Amino acid sequence: MRIDYAFSGAGLTGKATSFWDSRDGRFVDTLDAGPASQTQGFDGARLWGKDASGAVTSENGGEQRALAINDSYRRANLWWRTDRGGAAIAALGVKSDPAGGAFDVLAVTPRGGKAFEAWFDTASHRLARIVEPQGAGTITTVYAEYRPAAGMMIPWRTTVDDGEGAKFVQTLTVIQARAEGPPAAAAFTAPQAVIADFALDGGTSRTVIPFQLINNHVYAEASVNGKGPFRFIFDTGGVNLVTPTLAKTLGLTVQGQFDAHGAGEGIMEAGLTRVESLKVGDARLKDQVFTVLPLDGMSDIEGVDEQGMVGFETFRRFITRIDYGAGTITLIDPKAFDPADAGTAIPFEFSAHDPEIAGAFEGVPGRFIIDTGSRAELTLNRPFAERIALRARHPKGIDAVDGWGVGGPSRAYVTRGAVFALGPVVVKSVVTSAGTQAKGAFGGDDSQGNIGGGLLKRFVVTFDYAHQILYLKPRTGPIADAGTFDRAGMWFNRAADGFKVADVTATGPAQAAGVKVGDVITAVDGQAVQGQGLHELRVRLRTAAPGTVLTLTLRRDGQALTTAVTLRDLI
Repeated sequence: MRIDYAFSGAGLTGKATSFWDSRDGRFVDTLDAGPASQTQGFDGARLWGKDASGAVTSENGGEQRALAINDSYRRANLWWRTDRGGAAIAALGVKSDPAGGAFDVLAVTPRGGKAFEAWFDTASHRLARIVEPQGAGTITTVYAEYRPAAGMMIPWRTTVDDGEGAKFVQTLTVIQARAEGPPAAAAFTAPQAVIADFALDGGTSRTVIPFQLINNHVYAEASVNGKGPFRFIFDTGGVNLVTPTLAKTLGLTVQGQFDAHGAGEGIMEAGLTRVESLKVGDARLKDQVFTVLPLDGMSDIEGVDEQGMVGFETFRRFITRIDYGAGTITLIDPKAFDPADAGTAIPFEFSAHDPEIAGAFEGVPGRFIIDTGSRAELTLNRPFAERIALRARHPKGIDAVDGWGVGGPSRAYVTRGAVFALGPVVVKSVVTSAGTQAKGAFGGDDSQGNIGGGLLKRFVVTFDYAHQILYLKPRTGPIADAGTFDRAGMWFNRAADGFKVADVTATGPAQAAGVKVGDVITAVDGQAVQGQGLHELRVRLRTAAPGTVLTLTLRRDGQALTTAVTLRDLI
């Protein structure tokens, strides 16, 4: 089957095509809507994606393959077969929607897939919607206006709703639908792609860029369209992006309006633009699609202004080495890379654009995202933490804000794990956060957790995205703040005249000292904080010895007051 659609959604319009084998559900889907050009295919075993630049990547991490199996199951209508295509199916009774429709609802779990709900109209008995959990959210796909085509009844209008609001709903309207002959043997396999949009200037095989480690985040300079340099965060859990402010400064045209998710429960609105060139050291990428995201809204959380992000698209083209000890990023020509001294090799899969490895927390196996954009050491996703009864296993811990990302604060139960294995590499005494929010990156069961910069900085980390291998080489010597956690019990962000307290941990030292949410810290031990680094105070509260007394000068409701906070271990 081949169906051509008119696409609209996320502020974009264009054309989409779905091509699949109705016998077994193998498929290839393409979208061409302005800068949002992409292809995704499933050959029955592996899911792959082709981005706007032409790079083809296997995407079998997380729940990606299971969702592709679900999609394949539905395209082939395997539920109509005598054995239901091997799926487990249960009746959930009749449900209604706000518009008054009635539906017979089935819970369907394809073999190798994950559970979803199929809603059938009680009058026509046609499939009316699919309700499918994805990550920490739910995608509702509605099928309407059935018409005969190619010997079948085809829904002429399909809408896809991620639950974040009407303006983010995507609509597909059929232009034409037709049946074709049996597809070629290789019709659904990942195509070979040669990426020729990157280079190292001066004929070098590598470029070394110094970086700053701030809040366990990697910041370095980058130039866009020959202008800059600008401060960019280097994030394996992200994509190449610029802020709206920088896009305006550079005169870039921004298209689209879609929702971006991160550690917090909320969302940020994002768009897309096309960039002529990105330059990092002597490394250059040309003609790239960038996301446009208000990352500058994070500046008060980080204590530094940030204007963009270097992410997946750059790491996909070069071998990327982050030496946390030396404070350098090295981008290496893949043809010149020798892994002999890179350290222990750990294979990974991609979950969308995130590298995901097989690991184990205290002997319990799982799949864990490698995320240089996370400040934490180890964050366990809420469903995984609940399955292993983390609180019961580790009663010494606290409920706290342990991070802040796209979507707002990240709340977790923070404790100390005995041991964590990244493949064959073992790390002991790991500060472990268990997500407590229902939404956000740590609320879903698409992976079991997230490995952040707080743990990765124990190593020289090398990423070979083309071969999907991560290398870890332990650093020599002690690392001052590795394995430490805030001993004051509060979260604060930068404000115009100090550091504003955004959260106070129950029963923690700050609460005992009378610190309240909304207070502004104006001085520590008599030294004004204005003009000082937010990051430096956070490090001090992690590394100063238990029993250390800090005198805080606060401003509350226009009045100045002083209090003493006695630091102590909370985990």
